[in-house]
Amino acid sequence: MRRCLASLALLPALLMGLCSPLSAQPRLVEESNLRLRSEDSNFGGISGLVMGADGASFVAISDRGRFVTGQITRQDGVAQSAEITALMPILDSKGHPLDGYNTDAEGLAALPDGALIVSFESNHRVMRHDGLDAAGTFLPSTEAFGVLQTNSGLEALASDAAGMIYAIPERSGALTRPFPVYRLIDGVWDDSMTLPRRGEFLVTDADIDGSDLYVLERYYLPFGGFQSRIRRFTIADDALVDEVELMSSRLGHYDNLEGLDVWRDAAGILRVSVVSDDNFRFYQRNQLVEFRLEN
Repeated sequence: MRRCLASLALLPALLMGLCSPLSAQPRLVEESNLRLRSEDSNFGGISGLVMGADGASFVAISDRGRFVTGQITRQDGVAQSAEITALMPILDSKGHPLDGYNTDAEGLAALPDGALIVSFESNHRVMRHDGLDAAGTFLPSTEAFGVLQTNSGLEALASDAAGMIYAIPERSGALTRPFPVYRLIDGVWDDSMTLPRRGEFLVTDADIDGSDLYVLERYYLPFGGFQSRIRRFTIADDALVDEVELMSSRLGHYDNLEGLDVWRDAAGILRVSVVSDDNFRFYQRNQLVEFRLEN
């Protein structure tokens, strides 16, 4: 009888040991959800995001061909308020503001040398800007960009610490078909890497931290709103492995989340900042939402 009681006494500890791996599943925890506003009538349609190294500033892009800058007030690392400080036109290769068919900027990323790269749909291309007021420089193209759908082009753009550029289109072409991941290697776009598709979610942005690729996706249900998801993969040579779903929102909880940036604060905490595209519609919102990674 004593032996049985001793075994029972150990049961809670054994159960805790069995459950601990499940509780250690990494996830993103929302820390703040701010509304972005501006009196400038050109403000809206935010589609890409790059955070400043200290988390106190950001650069975003509008799908009407503008850079958007802002400042963030924080307390204990958590965003308390955000202010839009400037809107300025994205310049073409001749130094003129983008117009017409060329304005639909979707992806934004920062290179290790501080330059910004912007991807566009409609006229599918990637441009480099050495500053917000600098003329754009064309990056190499590929025939694959020319067959992308008009409103579903290079939606996600990222760069790793070595400066390799990754670009992912919004659509894969079929529910069972993975998304192509284009990587600019020695001036040529390589398409040997793919991103597995899970359900009806479409890619909206991506970023890289170390060897991890973070992907922001969305699903839209008419009259139901948007559902957002963030997945993480490990980059292993030409493959994406160790898939983890870090966040999946309920339908309508967030607006149209389209821009993502992954960064670490002074304490080394990994934070994920995302912004939404209001499509210049009065019933939608430009949001800045931030998450903290919990392992």
